[in-house]
This record gives sequence, C-alpha cells and structure tokens, in this order.
Amino acid sequence: MTQRPQEGAAPPDDRAEVTIHDVARMANVSIATVSRVLNGTNPVKGATSDRVQEAIEALGYIPHSGARSLIKKETRTIGALLPDMFGEFFSEVIRGLDQVARNRHYSLLVTCTHGDMESAEAMLRTMHGKVDGLVILSSEMEVHAGMARLLKRTPAVFLSQVAGGLEERFDSISVDNHGGALSMVRYLIGLGHSRIAFIRGPENNTDAQQRLRGYRDAMAGFPGTQGRGLEAQGDFGEASGYRAACRLLKTSPRPTAIFAANDDMAIGALAALKDQGLRVPEDISLAGFDDVPIVRYLTPALTSIRAPISDLGARAAERLLTVIEAGGAVQPRQQTLEVLLVPRGSTCPPLPGNGGP
Repeated sequence: MTQRPQEGAAPPDDRAEVTIHDVARMANVSIATVSRVLNGTNPVKGATSDRVQEAIEALGYIPHSGARSLIKKETRTIGALLPDMFGEFFSEVIRGLDQVARNRHYSLLVTCTHGDMESAEAMLRTMHGKVDGLVILSSEMEVHAGMARLLKRTPAVFLSQVAGGLEERFDSISVDNHGGALSMVRYLIGLGHSRIAFIRGPENNTDAQQRLRGYRDAMAGFPGTQGRGLEAQGDFGEASGYRAACRLLKTSPRPTAIFAANDDMAIGALAALKDQGLRVPEDISLAGFDDVPIVRYLTPALTSIRAPISDLGARAAERLLTVIEAGGAVQPRQQTLEVLLVPRGSTCPPLPGNGGP
C-alpha cells in the first residue's frame, strides 16, 4: 500500500516560498530522495516516488531550475537560431524542434538573426550558458569561421550543409536541394516545356545556390531548352517572387513555365501572373520548392518539391540531444534528407499558342 504524506506535516504558510525541505518533510524522505525524483536519476521505488510527487502537488512546489542547472551543469534547454520566424517554413521547423524537445523534457529557446551577422554573433553570446546546445539555420554563418570560436564549448547542429572548412567540426542535416531542383526541371521538360524560367533565392544562401545549380544542370542536359536569360533574382520572400515574375513576363518569347526556388516566391509569382491576366497553368505553368502546407490550398494548388521540413527540425533536435548526452564524444556527420516531387494543378503541358505543339 502506498504511504501517504505525513498528516502531521502541515503545508507551510502560503506567504512563504515552498522549498525542497518542505517537500522532504511532508513526504517523510530525505532531500536527496526528492532531488533524485525531480532529476530522474538513480530511480526511486514506486511507492516512495508517488509519495514525493503527491507532496510536490500538495505544496505547489516549483523546482528552482537555475539552482538545478548550477548543480548538474545543464539547463535542460536547447536553443534554435533562425534567420527569421515569419512564414510556414520556419513554423514547421520550430514545430519539429519543439515536439522532440517536449518529448525529451527539454525547453526550447528560439531567436532569429534577421540575416544580420553581428546580430547572430550577439545572439550566440547571449545564449551561451543558457542552453545546452544549438540548432542553427543560417547560411550566412556557415562560412564564417568566427562562429567556430563562439561554439567551442556549445554543441551545435546545422540545418543546412556546413561550409567554410568547418564540415568536420559540426553536424549538419539538410535536404537534397540539388536533386529536388533537377527533378522538377526534368518533370517540366517531360511535360513539353522548353522555355523554363527560374526565380533564384538569396545569393549568399547555401540552399538557394544548390537549387540554382540543379536548375542549370537540368537545363544544360536537354538540348533545345532555353534557360539562359530566363533567371530572375529573388530573396525567398513573396514580394520578390512577385517582382521577379513581372520581370520574366517582359522577356520575348515569354517562358512557358516558371520554377521558383521556394514556395513563398512561387506564391508571389502566382499573384503577379493573375494580375497580368494570365491563367495558371493554361497560359503558363508554375512550380515551387518546399511544399509548405498552404500551397495545396491555393487556386490552383501548387506543384512543388516536398522537403520534410518538420522532420528536418525533429531530426536536428534528436541529433543535438544525442551529442549533448554523449558529452560531445560523437563523430560529426552530415545527413541529406530525400525530397519528393508533388505534381498538382499549377502545371500542365504547354497549350498550342503558348509554346506547345
């Protein structure tokens, strides 16, 4: 039978802060036993553990995380450093991170750099000592050797390929950007398109550069296709996709298909095409990359390359916790997740008069 907390051990005055001593006294156990129950170390027998938990609930005791982190030299918190938090891509990454963190009883601290290097370094310094490790998505920082000095004592996992000679220092998890772009262009060529335009992502972004390379490699592999002069610069934002599509529509002859390096730019391009009175896909086909949840509800639904965004965040969190719990004694590795082409209503063969037979 489970022994109940001592009836004679009255709860402390509501005005006084409840301490671990109060819990131990009410549960009739030692302070060390309460500590083991709270920290999950050296498992405590069921009846005793139940008694401690009942005392904690009865007293409303809240463990002092700061004191516990000083004792155990851990914060039970992981940090995420992102370039932005606006848009479905980042919300999906955060969802994956948060799910793993909660399941493993860690807190998640998220901050963003807004693409600014000084801000990124300031955030790293601020988070030092407050987190046990970091998940970093910031292509601008990957080639910056100075960040290696800031992360000497903090485990880190990158959400994109690490460059700048730091590949052997850090773990990275990315998606097959080059292969995804290659397969999308080949798909459009298979539909009969030859003038395929591409809206590029930021020039200093690793993922964007890999997708651009995939587009160019696919176009170069098929004689008769026209890609030169059909590239427009974007920045992964909807507005840049709108502007880029407007520029591409001024080329003559105009492209029969537009492939944007991410879905946000494709959404902006879709608005531009409709504003110009063009039908998608009858007059011009449109495709994106990432397959964020919203694109399946557009009119028409967007053909896209599905990247496992939430899984990307979850895997990064799992890997980071493995590194943390191993005390850093694991060999860094680079993982590339497969992507999937998802055809929808925004693409079709070019019709007669629009570049088709």
